[in-house]
Amino acid sequence: MEIKSALIQEYFKGLTEKQVSQFDQLYDLYSFWNAQINVISRKDIEELYERHILHSLGIAKFCTFKPGERVLDVGTGGGFPGIPLAILFPDTQFHLVDSIGKKIKVVTEVAEALGLTNVKASHLRAEQVTDKYDFVVSRAVTRLIDFYPWIKDKFNKESKNAIPNGILYLKGGDLAEEIAESRLKAQLYPLSEYFKEDFFETKYVVYIPG
Repeated sequence: MEIKSALIQEYFKGLTEKQVSQFDQLYDLYSFWNAQINVISRKDIEELYERHILHSLGIAKFCTFKPGERVLDVGTGGGFPGIPLAILFPDTQFHLVDSIGKKIKVVTEVAEALGLTNVKASHLRAEQVTDKYDFVVSRAVTRLIDFYPWIKDKFNKESKNAIPNGILYLKGGDLAEEIAESRLKAQLYPLSEYFKEDFFETKYVVYIPG
């Protein structure tokens, strides 16, 4: 029997049996929910582990979240990058928000099926969130110049991590113009340094201190 999460285990050693089981369950859960509420393109469901789960976990190659830290996932869609990160960091609290209620229903159902007690899902726009967080994560929701004003006041002042609190943004392509336009002090980390698959050749983690 093919291990569904084999690709994840290749890049993330030392997963517990529970984490392996949770990653394994993602394919069936997303196949089931995607047939009812389209959160992943139909052609991408077969590439779920590479293009969605491993891509989400690219953030973990740059930043190891600490127990007790709080992470906000803005525009989570069906739960990316928040759900894979919540599996990997069970002692970190994740708040997944999206402005589309149907997508949050999928997130809630998937988190419940996996027994993820560190995930909270809310049908909200980013601007409506009132709590403070250590990090904000997101996956190419919009251009940085538009994204930053939504979340600029949502960071805890005190950092517990090896890097200062801030944004960890998954984005692809040539980002020079977008970063210049935003006037933010962004640092680019190519995922091709961590993952050998062709999909990651032009994919980055964009880090912006809060």
